[in-house]
Amino acid sequence: MTRNVVISGGGTGIGLAAAQVFAADGDRVLLLGRRAEVLDRAAVPGALRHAADLSDTAAVRGVADLVADEFGTVDVLVHAAGGTGQLEPGSASDDPLDRVAHDWTVNFRINTLTAALLTEALKNRLASPGGRVLFVSSIAAYRGSGTGAYGAAKAALHPYAHDLARELGPRGITANVVAPGYIEDTEFFGPRIDPARRERLIGDTSDKRAGTPGDVAATLHWLASSGASHVTSQVVQVNGGAERGH
Repeated sequence: MTRNVVISGGGTGIGLAAAQVFAADGDRVLLLGRRAEVLDRAAVPGALRHAADLSDTAAVRGVADLVADEFGTVDVLVHAAGGTGQLEPGSASDDPLDRVAHDWTVNFRINTLTAALLTEALKNRLASPGGRVLFVSSIAAYRGSGTGAYGAAKAALHPYAHDLARELGPRGITANVVAPGYIEDTEFFGPRIDPARRERLIGDTSDKRAGTPGDVAATLHWLASSGASHVTSQVVQVNGGAERGH
């Protein structure tokens, strides 16, 4: 049966890989992202594309209207948008506290607020029963991210997913989190990662290889399947054994 799938951050990396997997199943896919030109380059046959800043309430209302017109019901909602703010303008201030405030605000806006706004806007359109809400977190939620801001913003998705699982469970809807480790071929790490850092990240794994967007996409695809209907309020780590925290 054809499903309606909405994916934020669908133009690159994990979001794009997920979109390709769902589209290959014959599902109808809506790709969301801030950059129209990136969405236009996404090779997802038949997918709808819509550029929007999902931290802006007016833009999210526009997405909700589009979904109502094109889909009606959402079977799978995947939150793959985020990052450390590398695409954002930096702080214009020389004051260290101003820079800290900027960094934390940006990280929570693009990783946490975008997911919360889009979920709340589409919550009443989730298929009942059978709807799936899936968040892409990070290994940084367990072991930090250097400054703390990115890891904290991703970690905030975990209790939100748990709350959603309790709220939406009676409707037959699940909510889960996938937390990847080092994933190559993504904008997050970029093509010029320091060789020593890459070696260290791979060395942390048990299987001694980098992850791929396809690894994460396959996990998201399974969590969206009927076989995972009794799996909810979970954080599934996809990191080759680099982190085993709970």
